[in-house]
Amino acid sequence: MPKLKTNKAAKKRYSYTATGKVKRTKANRRHLLANKTKRQKTNGKIMNAYADKTCEAAIKKMLPYGN
Repeated sequence: MPKLKTNKAAKKRYSYTATGKVKRTKANRRHLLANKTKRQKTNGKIMNAYADKTCEAAIKKMLPYGN
């Protein structure tokens, strides 16, 4: 059986927690922060969020070795 390839784009965006949940980083916190409201910036402060349950199976398929 050949080795499975890891999707490199998914590797940069997602990681696993110790319990097996898929962790992701919230969007809209990289640039153009001067144009955003204080509320937008505060809500985006949480850098670690969890991936949606509906997407979790697809993400786990892209990251077969728990990257």
